[in-house]
Amino acid sequence: MSTDRTVITLCGSLRFRDAFERLAADLTLAGHEVLVPTLLPAGAEPDAEERARLGEAHLRRIESADEVLVVDVGGYVGDSTRREVEHARSRGIRVRFLEPPTEGDLVDG
Repeated sequence: MSTDRTVITLCGSLRFRDAFERLAADLTLAGHEVLVPTLLPAGAEPDAEERARLGEAHLRRIESADEVLVVDVGGYVGDSTRREVEHARSRGIRVRFLEPPTEGDLVDG
């Protein structure tokens, strides 16, 4: 077994939970290590402190990655995802988007 693998952190709105789960499985089966945001049970509503802890944990996942894949179904990129993309880029981590970029998207450039 090769020890050479790519660590990919998925970022995006958790309203696309199905896409996260599908991508995580597909990428893992392709031989990558995949890091995903914490997926809370349906209906769970974290308070402000819990949201902050979840956000910090995800930033650490981004810092551990070789690249970030933005799960931007339909081109949707919210404020939290924009911050995560900026965080990745500030650390020199490659950022890719699931959907083809359109004018105004946060694309590498």
